[in-house]
Amino acid sequence: MENIDHFLSKEEEQEIVQAIQAAEKETSGEIRVHIEKTTSIDAVDRAVEVFHLLEMHKTELKNGVLIYLAVNDKVFAICGDKGIDDVVPEHFWDSTKEAMAAHFRNGDFKQGLIDGIRKAGRQLQSHFPCADDDKDELSNEISRG
Repeated sequence: MENIDHFLSKEEEQEIVQAIQAAEKETSGEIRVHIEKTTSIDAVDRAVEVFHLLEMHKTELKNGVLIYLAVNDKVFAICGDKGIDDVVPEHFWDSTKEAMAAHFRNGDFKQGLIDGIRKAGRQLQSHFPCADDDKDELSNEISRG
């Protein structure tokens, strides 16, 4: 069993947080990463639960994106709020997951997460540009369950 505290090194975590900060720099959107050991339900359903537990549905423009991983189950999901889901191309989240999964299959979880964050960030930037009075509504730190 993988210990989620050691799933990523401190340096890898810092690089992921920096990728979130860079992605959010040009958008009002919010990106979070949540890691837990296992889930007893479908990864997408659990991602939706975590999305609400982290209060990501409370962003002003409904433009939060959660990348959820259950490491022992080797499953992950991306959950976007209504604002971003309504404007991304039809298969955007699937293509983002595929790009991430290619890295995950090689054991490169850090790069998979960073690529997913960057792809989500580019969509958020194009649909939700940063306003002059934008504030970071959610933490950029990786949350754990």
